[in-house]
Amino acid sequence: MKIQETIDLYERADTVNELLARYGVKFGIYKNNTFHEQLFPFDAIPRVIGKEEFDYLEKGLKQRVAALNLFLKDIYNEKKILKDKVIPEEFIYASSGYLAQCEGIVPSKGVYSHISGIDLVYGKDGNWYILEDNLRVPSGASYPMIARKLCRRSSPKTFQNISIADNRNYADLLKKTLDYVNTGGLTVVLTPGRYNAAYFEHSYLAERMRVPLVSSNDLIVDGDRLYFKTYNGKKEQVGAVYRRISDEYMDPMNFNPESVIGVPHIFDIYRKGNVALVNAPGNGVADDKGIYYFVPRMIKYYLGEEPVLKNAPTYLPYYEEDMQYVLENFDRLVLKDVAEAGGYGVVFGSSMTKQQKADFIELLKKEPRRFIAQEVIDFCDLPILEKGEQVERKADLRAFVLSSEEPVVWKSGLTRFSRNPDSFIVNSSQGGGFKDTWVLNQ
Repeated sequence: MKIQETIDLYERADTVNELLARYGVKFGIYKNNTFHEQLFPFDAIPRVIGKEEFDYLEKGLKQRVAALNLFLKDIYNEKKILKDKVIPEEFIYASSGYLAQCEGIVPSKGVYSHISGIDLVYGKDGNWYILEDNLRVPSGASYPMIARKLCRRSSPKTFQNISIADNRNYADLLKKTLDYVNTGGLTVVLTPGRYNAAYFEHSYLAERMRVPLVSSNDLIVDGDRLYFKTYNGKKEQVGAVYRRISDEYMDPMNFNPESVIGVPHIFDIYRKGNVALVNAPGNGVADDKGIYYFVPRMIKYYLGEEPVLKNAPTYLPYYEEDMQYVLENFDRLVLKDVAEAGGYGVVFGSSMTKQQKADFIELLKKEPRRFIAQEVIDFCDLPILEKGEQVERKADLRAFVLSSEEPVVWKSGLTRFSRNPDSFIVNSSQGGGFKDTWVLNQ
């Protein structure tokens, strides 16, 4: 694709960002007990993925999500993978994402991770690497959706000249996924409210799917069914809840009793199969960073296939030989706390002082299950516009896989980039921006 084909769009980058601000395309961050809401900076230079390359990614992503779904079904039921000692039991039961309350539950149609957000980077060695799997409440699809819409409005001729996959179908794919598992009744999007970091996305997706956006006050469990209380005092049965509330706050009767954003007894009727919760409770055990290490083994175990996409080279200090490797190569590794997300709990061995290193190693030896260590992937920079000039910054890709009868990979994605020239951290919570992701049709 030639630069001339997109120059008109680049010249209108400020217009697109002004429109994004007008639409309220923001994310929120809680810091020091204070809620800060800020714009998510958009860069007009898209990430472009060729058709053949995307076909390869699609194959690997479908394979990975299929194995993760099988793992979740197994781990909450027969536990064959533990009995066969593919994964140590301690890695399951010590995981903060494992929910004993989900034991024996098979959700509607057997789907656990209906929406999977898989984070990848493209290495300078020419390989794609998966950095993590997000199977709880993955966010981010709305940003490239609305950015593409506003780019089309600002520079229609750009999109007349380039054949790229249309990303406006995400809402249809999501609605199809929700309808597939719906147990009978309305589909709703459950939000904790406007002070949630991704509230824009909650409202935007509900609008695009033409389904109600609800809070916990709008829902009530009556008997063995869930109902939406309409404005005129009537009740309508709900069959699928796209919940944007984390497990621990979802139902104060079954999880955190102090939650004021959950729906009392919703988990009880979910257990009986009378409502679909999307994504399924308990998925956190599969996207624990410690479990990430075992996903290639899962693919071989459940599917009998070699993994198409690679993990970043990862070491578990839980294993003696891996601990030894980490201690010997500490300065060139990145260490991650398995319970953290959003770019938090990530430290680079090379950036620590002598005392920080000694303190961290002491903690590592004391709590080896708490951390993983990874080789620092030298992943590719992408061009961004900064003050009218093109500069290079680190960028990743969040791909979205929607699972109903079979996994479907959305032909777009959220490309996030660091605005700090010296940083590998691209998360929005750490000050990063985002790009659209163009998948070429030919």
